[in-house]
Parts: sequence; C-alpha cells; structure tokens
Amino acid sequence: MRSTFAAFWLILFAAAALGGEIASGPQKTDDSRPVHHDGRTTPLEYAGPGRDAPEPVGLADVRIGYFGPSDPAHPEGGDLWSAAQLAVDEANRQGGYHGTPFRLVAAWSDNPWTAGANHLTRMVYVDKVWAVIGGIDGSSTHLAEQVAAKALVAIISPASTDRTANSAFVPWMFSCLPGDDVLAPMLADRIVRDALQDGLVVVSADDHDSRVFHASLTAAFRIRRIVPRQEFIYATSPGDPGPVVTRVLKSKPRAVVLLAGPAVGARLVTSLREAGYRGTVLGGPWMGRRRFAEQAAGAADGVLFPLLYAPGEGQQEFLAGFSGRVHKPPDYAAAAAYDAVSLVVAAVRKAGLNRARIRDALRELSPYGGVSGRIEWDALGGNTRPVALGTIREGQPRRADPAEQGPPEYRRP
Repeated sequence: MRSTFAAFWLILFAAAALGGEIASGPQKTDDSRPVHHDGRTTPLEYAGPGRDAPEPVGLADVRIGYFGPSDPAHPEGGDLWSAAQLAVDEANRQGGYHGTPFRLVAAWSDNPWTAGANHLTRMVYVDKVWAVIGGIDGSSTHLAEQVAAKALVAIISPASTDRTANSAFVPWMFSCLPGDDVLAPMLADRIVRDALQDGLVVVSADDHDSRVFHASLTAAFRIRRIVPRQEFIYATSPGDPGPVVTRVLKSKPRAVVLLAGPAVGARLVTSLREAGYRGTVLGGPWMGRRRFAEQAAGAADGVLFPLLYAPGEGQQEFLAGFSGRVHKPPDYAAAAAYDAVSLVVAAVRKAGLNRARIRDALRELSPYGGVSGRIEWDALGGNTRPVALGTIREGQPRRADPAEQGPPEYRRP
C-alpha cells in the first residue's frame, strides 16, 4: 500500500509540474507581445540549473537506468534487455568511461503504474543513474516521461511510437523510433492507392499502444475521407479471436487493418487466414517484431506494415553479438534498445557525469547513425527518420517491393 501511495503522489506532483507549464499558456512581455514556444520548429531546451555541478569522483561504476524486465526470456522485453546489455558490454570493452565500467540498473514490475513507479523512482533518486532507457511500450514510456519531468534525468525510449510522449513538452524525453503520426498515414495512403476504402474493416485491440495508433489512423482517414465499413474493438482478455473474426468476415471486407501487439496480432491474423480470408491485411509496426512473425508463421506472409528496421550493411558486429546471445535475429525494438544505450554512452563520454550536460549532449549527437537506422531528433525529441512500408517474407520482415509499397518513404514534415 505504501509503495502504491508513494507512486501516486510522485505521478501527481510530476503531472502538476508539467501541467503548470502547459496551462500557463502564452505569457505577455512588457510590450504585450506574446511569448511562447513553437514545438514544431524550436528544439526544447532545459534552461534550469545543474550544469555547473562537479563530477563525482571515486565511482565504482557509471549507472544507466533501464526501465524494463531484465530477464532475457521475457516474451515482450527480453530481446531489448539482451541488446541493451550487449551495448554496455561493448562499451566496457572499449574502456568504459575513463576506465570506469558502465552498468545497467534495471527496474520493472508487471504492473508498472504501481510497483513499477516505485522501482523507477528508487532507481533515479537512490541508485542515481545518469540517464534512463525505457520503457518497453508506450504506456511504460509515459510513466518514465513523468518521472523525468520531476527528476530532471534524460529518458530515451527504444520501443514506443506513441507521439504523445514527446508532445508533453518535456525536454528530457527522446524517442528512437518515428511516431504514429508518420506511420499511420502510410497505411491510409496504401488503402487509397488500392481503392480498398469501400470494403475496409478495422480491428483494434484494447491496449494502450493499439488505441493510440488507432487515433492517429482515424485522423489520417479523416483527411483522406476514408470511412471504414466496420470497426471493432478486440478485448485481449479473455483473448478468443473467434467472435471478432466471425464479425469481420460477415462484413465481407476487401482489406482488414489489425492494430494489436505482436502476440495478439499473431492470433488475429492466424484466425483470419484459418477462417478463409485471403484479402489484404495491414497492421501497425508491431508486425515487425520477431514474436509476431514466429507466432503467426505462414499467416504473416504478405501482411503490410510500417517497417522500422531491417538488417543491412554495416551491422555485422551488432548482428553477430545479438545472435550469439539470443540465437535469433534482432527486430526493431532490440536494435533501437542497442542504439539507446549507445547514445547514452556517447553522451556521457562527451559531457561527463552531469545529468543536465548529458541531456544537452544527447540533443547534440543528432543525427546519429544507429543500427536501427538514422536517429535525428525533431524539436520535441522524436525521430524524424523516414519510414518505408514493409512485409513478411519467409518469416522475416522485409522492405516491400516498390509495386507493393506505394510512395517510397514517409517522414514527419
């Protein structure tokens, strides 16, 4: 009960601090000209104290926080942890920070908004990490962002495409992946190109990330005047896909959009194919996760989704190191987790052991050539990297052929 109470007040204070900044709105100068921050073009900066704080001496290690499960076998976060640990091990083989080794300090709970918040707070204030990698999805990233707003520590999200985490105007928040506002229009334009809007059915799971992506997709539909024939919410508990698949097929769809995480999405697409549906299937970026391709097996072939990562040239060391640990290829979340840790290591080496200067260095390191692709921050700390449409072939995410994908790349203007 005490941990839940402490977590509640921490989140409340963080929200109040952030809300006060937003609610204050445009301020008036003496000559009555409005002064405000244009988040579309002007990078968020931290204007507070802390940059003059001296660097501590005699540290046994340089701690990097990790808000996610530290179990390599965890079904959702295991690959991210393995990739993050790989990046730390490589940094230490290169000498660490002036001979002091880097170390990941993990904090997690299967219920992140209660016990997880308490663990994360302890990691920031007691373990005194210099930056935090996390979370492993949009919901846990929002929690990390609220702690960052209060604790003044940089957060780098490796796995969330939820643009609203950056839109909270927290200058300590960075996201390795492009946002839903870039990814959703790709699917909408594909639907228009193939004239599928008259027979379109959308199925969205009830988890946070699926709901947020659905909102971005609805906005893209509205601009293009797309009105789906049917839209269904899939309850992930108890999780039987049969009833919703039956309702989808009764609509006689020409195309089905499935918005769900890797495991749930695999169940849905498998059930659709087993029920006889052979039409176009589109989905969110989670179809690029290794778990989706493995669990959906042959049912995943030919699905279309925003491709956030595909192994390419110059990644031999990362691919060999990851495969040596996991014995399977990495997906976009693993690649981005590796990049997030590598960015923090580079920022520490550039700025020294000072949280405010590390935040500054993270901003200055952009553009950064990561194994997941180019990382170039926009004004709010999101990644502006262009994205192409992908598909699954022979069990692996691949870039869709030009004839399949329509416009070659999408990015935020």
